[in-house]
Amino acid sequence: MTPITAQASPFSYLRRALAGSVVTPDDAGYDEARQAWHLSADQRPAAVVLPETAADVAATVRFARATGLRIAPQGTGHNAVPLVDLEGTILLKTSRMRGVTVDPQARRARAEAGVLWEEVVNPAAAHGLSVLHGSSPDVGVVGYSLGGGIGWQVRLRGLAANSITAAELVTADGELIRADADHEPELFWALRGGGGNFGIVTALELELFPLESVYAGWLIWPWERAETVLGRWSEWVQTVPNELTSVGRILQLPPLPFVPEPIRGRNIVVVEVAYAGTEGSGSTRLEPLRALKPEIDTVATAPVTALARLHQDPEEPTFALVEHALLAGLPRDGLDAFLAVAGPGSGSQILSTEIRHLGGAAGVPAPGAGALSHIDGEFLSAAIAVPMDPAQVSALEHQLHAYATALAPYGSGRSYLNFTEAKTDSGSFFPAGAYERLRAIRAEVDPTGLFQANHEIPPAVEAASAPPLAQAA
Repeated sequence: MTPITAQASPFSYLRRALAGSVVTPDDAGYDEARQAWHLSADQRPAAVVLPETAADVAATVRFARATGLRIAPQGTGHNAVPLVDLEGTILLKTSRMRGVTVDPQARRARAEAGVLWEEVVNPAAAHGLSVLHGSSPDVGVVGYSLGGGIGWQVRLRGLAANSITAAELVTADGELIRADADHEPELFWALRGGGGNFGIVTALELELFPLESVYAGWLIWPWERAETVLGRWSEWVQTVPNELTSVGRILQLPPLPFVPEPIRGRNIVVVEVAYAGTEGSGSTRLEPLRALKPEIDTVATAPVTALARLHQDPEEPTFALVEHALLAGLPRDGLDAFLAVAGPGSGSQILSTEIRHLGGAAGVPAPGAGALSHIDGEFLSAAIAVPMDPAQVSALEHQLHAYATALAPYGSGRSYLNFTEAKTDSGSFFPAGAYERLRAIRAEVDPTGLFQANHEIPPAVEAASAPPLAQAA
């Protein structure tokens, strides 16, 4: 069939075929439907489809294939900026697919494509179980997990991608299949870390872990003490067990009502901690940091559900500018470089600049792991700037560039998919062997590039020589 344009396409046919909705540029609700969580992503697809079932997803894929359109899956749109050009593409927003089931005996949860992390965290916790969620309760389970997933248990349990036990997805042929260790094992391998390049995932099955409470919270000092505090923290993290994950962070907080009164309008240095252990042993672990006499200390025993908001990420759609760096290590001159671009006297106006401690289980290949088996780097640093008015954008972009340049000498040589907010060579996310394997799988399952991921893995040129999935090693 001849490819169609948004103006001439028979989307009325697709509307009749779906339980969900189809919104085109001619419809009044188009601007609302196309909006991503990340407000700087100006998405203008040929149409937005909001499926309600896996059957809706399959019908949309078949429609796109027949009409010469591409199809881009999206849950929340936290990492939407790299999509850039959606001309000739259907944006498939899965926000209505919110089914969650928890099997406490099998220690498994099933989450449909539009489920947010908090919607799994709470029912799992009711059974004394936890999931490997990230630092924000309103991030989508599917996108976060397919891209790797670095959360508060990453040093103890590894990446969330490797807690996936099965995926239900629609293939480029419009068929709904299940991929797990025994069915379509090569595709299952690719999905766990390879992002949304290989099909439209309609549901994930995830492993759950026993954990009822944590010793967690913030230690806060005035930012004038950033050098002393982060210096002590960078030494301290070399001594902690895998049960303890922490973040060293500089915050420049606006004088706005949503910021708690004690820190509103202030610049502070923070150490966030999450310890999967007892209060007694956790308190002993924190003695070197508490010896620096924090101004505010909120660390206490809390239910495991508290981890969903420990980092205090914004939960409403936000216009933000983001940079990140995976660091091989954090020598003293690397910390000095960080402070020079983010700390007192730097002139920085960046809202949040942080260094997350990795290592532990995050740094070694997980048994039976997927495409992203571990993270090459002991630390992940991220800088997030939120312009208060358009006039700030240029200056903040310059400051983020200075931050990235300062940390580049300490980089691991890799990038992290979920924190990469610009078009990037997707080969930087994976070791060479894994990347070529991913390209071969893409060539087999989607040789025409029907699926448009936020970070695309191009099919291998040798598409014809790629082995069938059932025969691949």
